[in-house]
Order: sequence, then C-alpha cells, then structure tokens
Amino acid sequence: MNQKVEGSTIIPVLRYRDAPSAIEWLCRVFGFKKQLVVPNEDGTIAHAQLTLGNGMVMVGSTVDSAFGRLIKQPDGGDGTETQSPYIIVSDADVVYERVKAQGGRIVLDIKDEDYGGRGFSCLDPEGHLWNVGSYNPWEPTRE
Repeated sequence: MNQKVEGSTIIPVLRYRDAPSAIEWLCRVFGFKKQLVVPNEDGTIAHAQLTLGNGMVMVGSTVDSAFGRLIKQPDGGDGTETQSPYIIVSDADVVYERVKAQGGRIVLDIKDEDYGGRGFSCLDPEGHLWNVGSYNPWEPTRE
C-alpha cells in the first residue's frame, strides 16, 4: 500500500496539562501554525496538529486513558525527558530571545556547534525540553 506523505514521516506527540495555552505559546514563540485543533466541550484539546515548515507536532491535553497513562509529564518525576524535539530555524538568536521573553527557560545556552549551525535547549512553560538551532541535518554535509 502506497501512502503519499507530503511532510515529515516522524511526528512527535506531546501532552500538556493546559494544552490551549501550550498551543498558543508554541505558535507565538517557535512559529508553529495551527493546522487542526479539535477542542473538547470542557475546553481541553482532544487533538491538535501544529506545523512548522514541512514538520509537525501533535498536541493534546493530558487525559486518563490507555495512551495517556503511557506518557508522564515533566513535572511528574525528576524533571528529565526521555525525548526532545529539534526545531530548525533560520536565526537561532531571534528564537532564543523570544523564548526568554515569553516564559521559556533556557537550559543549555546558545552557542555555535562544532558540526555547524547555532543552537540552544529550553524548557517550555510546562517543562517539555525543546532543542532549537540553525543546523539543518537535511542539507548535504561539506567535507
């Protein structure tokens, strides 16, 4: 069976206690666009698709369900993550300043990387770890 894929074939899924606020923050700070947002009657989010370039993240509210019990929130343990999305941006310094101005917490300061590009790591307001940088792994390497 052939399935046409127009974007990334790997899409991170994130759960938030306050998904509506998280969606607004991700759009305002990182530049995501709302492709689809499906709210529940109680104001939580059943499912959302946020795009950035040809990438996407899926976001929803934390729920007590079979899938929901498989995911722990960063504040539910020692604050460490087991995965972290990487966002390719044209100017990491601009995004770095927006993160600081909009309540994100820088956990690895911005720097030039040995393998190319410039980047940093931050926590969003609910503690999810994000990596942001100008290094583009899709570009051919120069040797």
